[in-house]
Amino acid sequence: MAAEALWQDPVPLALDTAPLPEYGSGSLADLLPTLAAGQGVPNLTAAISELTPADRNCVFLIDGLGWEQIKAHPDEAPYLTSLLGSSRGNTGRPLTAGFPATTATSLASVGTGLPPAAHGLPGYTVRDPATGALMNQLRWKPWTAPHVWQPYPTVFQLADAAGVHTAQVSSPTFAHTPLTKVALSGGTFLGRLSGEERMDLAAEQLGAGDRSLVYTYYSEVDGKGHRFGVDSDAWRGQLMYADRLAQRLAEQLPPRAALYVTADHGMIDIPFDEESRIDFDEDWELRAGVALLGGEGRARHVYAVPGAATDVLTVWREVLGDRFWVASRDEAIAAGWFGPPGAMDERVYDRIGDVVAAAHDDVAITASAQEPHESAMVAMHGSMTPVEQLVPLLEVRS
Repeated sequence: MAAEALWQDPVPLALDTAPLPEYGSGSLADLLPTLAAGQGVPNLTAAISELTPADRNCVFLIDGLGWEQIKAHPDEAPYLTSLLGSSRGNTGRPLTAGFPATTATSLASVGTGLPPAAHGLPGYTVRDPATGALMNQLRWKPWTAPHVWQPYPTVFQLADAAGVHTAQVSSPTFAHTPLTKVALSGGTFLGRLSGEERMDLAAEQLGAGDRSLVYTYYSEVDGKGHRFGVDSDAWRGQLMYADRLAQRLAEQLPPRAALYVTADHGMIDIPFDEESRIDFDEDWELRAGVALLGGEGRARHVYAVPGAATDVLTVWREVLGDRFWVASRDEAIAAGWFGPPGAMDERVYDRIGDVVAAAHDDVAITASAQEPHESAMVAMHGSMTPVEQLVPLLEVRS
């Protein structure tokens, strides 16, 4: 009997074992609506019940710095570590990013206050139903009319219209990008190259109004993680720098202000071996019946040729189902991966893959020919595991 068990097919992961984002109570999409509602901006809900209103709110988003990474590196991030107990209104708990845990999706969730099912950026790359081609929502290629793709106002726009002093302080590179337009526009965009300049200007802008909502951003923790891994010297150096930036900003807060340090996702190093990196471009089983491969290594949207969706789901579940949560489009939506029940906007439905695969193990589906740059990354993200999904909400008040 024991010998027979060794030859049994692996049991696919049950979809209800995927740790869902806390949409509506503790996700990134709930942060700005909660802060702005506390400032008196109408038609917004203070969904994160643990937070106390402040007249002046600043969000400092450190790209790629998940909750688990801070906890694992107290020596490199002494200041952020000292704030862990303040997270999520002094409960010492993290927020969840949303699915997939990737920059374009998370920034859209932050800026619009909507889950991916509504704002419509449900992945790194997704199919544009109007053209049938893959749309890279981070780089915005091929170009698509931004406010057709994401038509809802941002929280910054709503706050600005309500008389709140609103500003974004980031790299000048992002001043006019489509992602900024659809996710982070409203009020004044101020570009500064150095991290120190951004922190100083963010503090200045925070004090420029009786009610202020300010956002600032730093990207290189994520950049070094992708290139070198989240336990490399280069990554550790960036974590140390980000830690100093957060402290610099915190020490300049004007009166009646709250600073929230958060992130868009965490990251995980994926070993460079055939078991850990499954190359779609070299795997005939996974390619069968697939017209387009979207998403990224740990959160894949799979678009089937007409009539093949059921077969593709069956094969992907048989081949990967013990290492990935593998769902049909309707199953993923019903399970709440992209938002709470009823959140799915009709225009977003066909952007989601016929099959959606989210990594459970330390594994990724690469595409060496189609995605050579992404396939070479050391650290990746996208799925619903705690290391990717949990993000800090560290709080400092003046």
